[in-house]
Parts: sequence; C-alpha cells; structure tokens
Amino acid sequence: MFKSIRKIGLVLPLVFAMGACQELEQEVLDGVTAEDVANSKNPNLIAVLKASAYARIVGSWGGHNSIWSIHEVSSDEMAIPQKGADWEDGGLWLRMHRHTWQPSDEAFNNSWNYCYTAVGEINNLLIQYPEVEALGAELKVLRALVYLWLIDSFGNVPIVTEESTGGNPTNNTRTEVFTFIENSILENINLLPETSSKYTLNKTSAKAILAKLYLNAQVYTGTPRWADAERLADEVINSGQYSLTSNFFANFSERNSGSTENILTLPYDQNNAGGFNLPQMTLHYLSQNTYNLQEQPWNGYASLEEFYNSFDNNDVRKNSFLVGPQFASDGTRLNDISAEPNDPDGPPLTFTPQINQLAPNAFRQAGARVGKFEFALGAASSLNNDYPLIRLGDIILIKAEAALRQGKTAIALAAANQIRTRAGMPAYTTLTLDELYNERGREMFAEASRRTDAIRFGKWNLPWWEKQASQPFRALFPIPLQQINANPNLRQNPGY
Repeated sequence: MFKSIRKIGLVLPLVFAMGACQELEQEVLDGVTAEDVANSKNPNLIAVLKASAYARIVGSWGGHNSIWSIHEVSSDEMAIPQKGADWEDGGLWLRMHRHTWQPSDEAFNNSWNYCYTAVGEINNLLIQYPEVEALGAELKVLRALVYLWLIDSFGNVPIVTEESTGGNPTNNTRTEVFTFIENSILENINLLPETSSKYTLNKTSAKAILAKLYLNAQVYTGTPRWADAERLADEVINSGQYSLTSNFFANFSERNSGSTENILTLPYDQNNAGGFNLPQMTLHYLSQNTYNLQEQPWNGYASLEEFYNSFDNNDVRKNSFLVGPQFASDGTRLNDISAEPNDPDGPPLTFTPQINQLAPNAFRQAGARVGKFEFALGAASSLNNDYPLIRLGDIILIKAEAALRQGKTAIALAAANQIRTRAGMPAYTTLTLDELYNERGREMFAEASRRTDAIRFGKWNLPWWEKQASQPFRALFPIPLQQINANPNLRQNPGY
C-alpha cells in the first residue's frame, strides 16, 4: 500500500496553481530523471513516484466540510441539525440541506481545492517524468477520476493538464469535460496493469470509472449511454477479480483491506494517512464512552427519518444506522445530563430516527447515526478503515439500471436480485426505476452516491423533510466565489 512508503528526499516546486489552491509538498526521489525511471529494474520506483498523487486523493475525502459532506448533506440521506449554538456554523449546513447554498460557502471551495490540488500534483509528475509511459498512463486515468468528481459537482470546470498549467484558465463546457474524461481513460487503459490492486488503478478499475461516467452521460451531456454503461459494468463483473462479500459490513470494517468486493479504496490510517473522521462527525459526545474513543465526537451528521424508514426491518443493511438506547463499553446506560427538558426520551441517551427540527433547537440525541463503517474500540479521531470509492455492489446495480433503462428487464432483475439476496431480502419479481432508486439508496448509503442518483432519477428537485422544492439550476453546485475572485476568467454556473 502506498501509505506505507517512507519519505524520500526532494521536495519539488508545485508548478500548478489555481485560484486559492495552497502549495503542498510532494515527496519524490531526489535527482531521479525520467531516463533513470524508464531504465530501472526496481519495480517499486514508479510506485514511489506516484505515491504523492494517490496521497492527494486520500486527502480530505472522508473528512468534514469537503466533497463527501456536500454530497451527503445536500441529499435526503443526511442532515446536520442545529442544536442551539452547536452546528450553527453560519447557517452553512442548513443551507446545504435546504438547497439554498451560496457560492461563498466554504465547503464548495474546500471541495474545489481538494480536487484541483490532486490535479496539480498529477500534472507535476507528468511534467517531471514525461517519457515514463506506464507512470503517465496511470496518472492520466487517476486525473480522469478526479475530473469525474468535478464534472458531477460543478459541471463546467477548467480542464488543466501538464500542457496547460499556469495562468488563469477558463471554464470548459460539461460536454468537453466528459469527452476529456472518456478519452483520458480510453487512450491509457491498455497501459494499466491487469492485476488487482485496491489502492492503485488497474484496467478493471478504469473500466469501472468509465461505467460510472456513462451511467450519468445523459445528465452530463444530454445524450444517454446506457448500453456503454452496461457493457463496461459487465466487463468489471466478468473480470473474475472481485466478488460480493457474504457479509455486507465486511466492506466497511476496520480491517477491510481483504474485502473481495472493494475495487478502488482510499487506505486511511490513523497514524500515517488520517482524515477519515466519521465517528467525530456523527456520534454523540457521550459516544466516546461507547467506543473508548481517543477524542470526543462532535454530534453532527444524522440520517433523515424518512430515509431510515425506507429500509425494511429484515434488511441487514438497516444496521448501517445506530439507533436506540446507547451504552458505555462496560454495558452501563449512558445519560446525557444536558438533554433538553422537552426531549421525551429524557437524559438516557437514545438515538431516535425522528429529528424534532432541523434548526435552531434540534434535540442533542435526535437522529439515526451513521454506523455503516466499523468504529473500533479505542479508535482515534481518524479511522483505519479503507474507504471504498468503487465497489462491486455499485457496479452490479449500474448494470441493473442500465439494462432496465434499455428495456432488458430480465437482465436488470437478475442483477438487482444479487444485491437483494445478499441483504437478506426477497427477490424482486418485477422491477421499476423507482424501486431501483430505492435499492441504490439502501445499498450505497453514506458512500457519496445519493445526490448523483437523485439527479439522474429526477428526484433532486422534489421537497423532503425541512426542504422545499429545489430550483432546477441547483443540480450543479456553484463555482466557488473564492475561485472566481482569484481568477477573473472563470464564469459562474447559471442561476448563481
């Protein structure tokens, strides 16, 4: 895993800068030339070189107030209720939930910087080692993955490559960005390794990225690519490199590196690759005593009651939530002496699916909490769990949806029922798009998929708890105001 590679030598200047992106160190080999790499017999040399690019991908994905947060809190999966002064945060997360966000909201700038810092790191390596074919191919596909997040979130973003760094770039259209992502993968995929690695790209994970791109082609370009999405999903499924785990939660455990289902993951590590701080984000302050956590949680992220109730009680995936009475690790009942006097549950700490209100005085213990990932006893603020960016369960559902949208009901049913059976649920005998949308919600909860799915299924603008119908332009997030202020060539997305 690249997280275990030691620091080696030189810090290169960051030749890419964009807007408010901060300069970051990258760790590569001191004095190593492209010729040295090309002629080296050491198979670890390229792995060390590309480690800094992958490290930027790990980055802040799994942390608060960045790209995972804007996808989850803007969806009908989660909210961050305001509890008096706690989580008021200038109204940021209330606006995110209600779809009334502003271009100046810092979470958008954080997400933009996360992506473009990764792009910059990749471009640096491509400039430094332009003739190392295998390295260049993998980096270009990795950059395409970052642009998949950018096209999905912001749409009309600048394409910045190793040939166009520096200066103030202009926006490209969403269709141009789509074509760039597609070509970057198609032109380089045959140079990727065949062998499976969960922490770096191979041919199969590149096909999975393409499948996700084609699944959303109609949203991104106006032209559907359902047949291409089904074909690529089939190639991933039939590769023989991955299989559904019998235990759904094995994909999210602290020791999930052995998952047969996870295709591409972020290898978080509490000591060497921190940033995945989900227990801090979702658990109650007193939950520190449940898991003997090293730091006190922040009591923030909670699921919406309606979404929680969309899970059948027999669905094993309903254990993705923490609900009910809460206990210390020694089995004693936890009591919140600061619980609101009007909370019907009183001081005994109880996570209730119902949230009394979004703001300003949500109950401290209201809301089902995110329990999909294992919180190990004694965990630090950052988890050791690998975060699955792509896993086979998603790819199988991509096949099901793409087939169903082409009228291939039998193929769609067979695929969807693989997921249903693993969840302990009866097989579908018929299948509609609405049922498939709900199935994706149950399978992909807390994996930053719901916003994208809701837009593709035409659900995004609908009202839900504490949110009125959305304005259509909010299917795209705004280009961050901080970036527009720094770069006068950028154009804001329509509606903002």
